[in-house]
Amino acid sequence: MEEKIRSRLNDDILTETRKRYGIADDDLEELGGFESFIYSFEKDGAPYVLRLGHSLRRTPGLIQGEVDWINHLARGGAGVAKAVNSDADNLVELIPDGQGEYFLGTAFAWAEGGPVWKMEGWTERFMLNYGRLIGKIHALTKQYSLPNEAWKRPSWDDPIMTDTTNALPRLDPKAMALAEANLATLRSLPTPPDAFGIIHQDAHTGNLFVDENCHITLFDFDDCVYGHFIYDIAMVIFYAITNHPEPVEFCGRFWPLFWQGYCEENELDPVWLREILPFMKLREIDLYGIILRDIPDLSDDSWVAGFMRGRKEIIHAERPYIDFDFEEISQNGDSQ
Repeated sequence: MEEKIRSRLNDDILTETRKRYGIADDDLEELGGFESFIYSFEKDGAPYVLRLGHSLRRTPGLIQGEVDWINHLARGGAGVAKAVNSDADNLVELIPDGQGEYFLGTAFAWAEGGPVWKMEGWTERFMLNYGRLIGKIHALTKQYSLPNEAWKRPSWDDPIMTDTTNALPRLDPKAMALAEANLATLRSLPTPPDAFGIIHQDAHTGNLFVDENCHITLFDFDDCVYGHFIYDIAMVIFYAITNHPEPVEFCGRFWPLFWQGYCEENELDPVWLREILPFMKLREIDLYGIILRDIPDLSDDSWVAGFMRGRKEIIHAERPYIDFDFEEISQNGDSQ
């Protein structure tokens, strides 16, 4: 989180936030947060999550667009943590920070269950349900109409949603050139309504809980954008296989089940499967650039260290993120 945002939070703002949501003085527990302040609270015996973002990072309109789409998904029966109203019946509360800007308060229903690694793990049922969830979200997205143009979320390639161009030209010019070439190819893709709409863009297992019945609830929609459905799918696979000791073997088990579940909820032309690897490359180089810029000592984070091991050489050699044919596997799965 930027220091200029962190430094503006104080007890007066938290007091006003509690007032807006009817939260007791001693019932606001900090949960952490990377780009926003995240808290838990209870009201009328039910648990909720409160997010305090800031207008320096996201406009009120962007937050309105996020929560309106989330609640469209929730009304359609998708497993998402829906946004809930404040005591004044607002989905977004603007709380002045005393410096001419605002903290932006949004509250969400509590996601039941816990992280997949604390539950039953990556079972066949979880993999199927994971695909069903993403498929249902995409199917519902096709039915979504933006109620206010001022709430429109950014495009997947908007500079505010990527970090690659921030430092990579200086830190690794060759990787930046490869990123630009890949980006040009992805930008040339068509955007038909049956394959393009608002997507989560970051639907990895760190942003979902699963309960004892293998019901999945997705949260943290802060990065939702207008993008290709296959980009959403590519990001799921990217994080599922990253740092796995046997990524190809695991993908061979995960992908057919995920795709089967996805196709039960949404129809997507399999021709789009050939774009999974280019979209994975987009995230690979973007993440590589962020780590180069922000994390000088990789020994502090084993996940980061694992991802960065040999990463520069892999990117420079223009090797795919994984040696895997998603089209062939899906065809084999369809025929079984």
